[in-house]
Amino acid sequence: MQEVITTAIGHEGAVPGDYTRSLTGQRPFRLLLVDDHPVLRAGLRALLSGHSDLDVVAEADSGEKAVALARDITPDVVLLDFTLPGMSGAEAARCLKREAPRTRVLALSVHDELPVVRRLLDAGADGYLLKSSACDELVRAVRQVAAGVTYLDAALPRSIPQPTLRGSNSGRRSNPGAPKAERLSERETEVAKLLAQGLAMKEIAQQLNVSPRTLESYRARAMEKLGLKGRADLIRYAMRCGWLSGD
Repeated sequence: MQEVITTAIGHEGAVPGDYTRSLTGQRPFRLLLVDDHPVLRAGLRALLSGHSDLDVVAEADSGEKAVALARDITPDVVLLDFTLPGMSGAEAARCLKREAPRTRVLALSVHDELPVVRRLLDAGADGYLLKSSACDELVRAVRQVAAGVTYLDAALPRSIPQPTLRGSNSGRRSNPGAPKAERLSERETEVAKLLAQGLAMKEIAQQLNVSPRTLESYRARAMEKLGLKGRADLIRYAMRCGWLSGD
């Protein structure tokens, strides 16, 4: 995370791409930073505070303190380190979703192993970002999670070994816990993959040259056939099937 810290401390003012929430009368997204390293928190605060739509309202150096703070101030997003003293990041995420259900959780971690990612998502995290990510990627992740979109670091598929993603036999059908993608039509599969990759519905509609109504129909049918309820479920499914492997 050294690059993020160095860039953040040297960051001055907002950069192009800031959301115009203040211009439309909307308050900035309120953020809670959770990491046991003061220097890292200072770097994150400096970076995020340079954007008018993001407001760091509190910090915590442990999961226990984070849960207590979130219960009191109800931030929009908690940026949660995976490795914390005492309560683990996964346990903290689970407690945060229970004590402050309206608050969304973006996990930050140096770990790119699939079991760790699954553990955080299963605990209720709404996004997973590697600490090696660029500063603009961090800001993008925070905004997407705050807006209700599940975020998965784009570098994860390329860094997770294929046998881990697809099961011991390196085949998409080797994982008995994954529903069969063969149930989907070609277009439904295409839509599901793009959603799992983090694209917004508007972007997908433009890319596939279909109307929003038609796209929603494909999305709904795909989710129903796969037995999935939301984008986080879809991401977990996509990881099990190897859809995010970049092949």
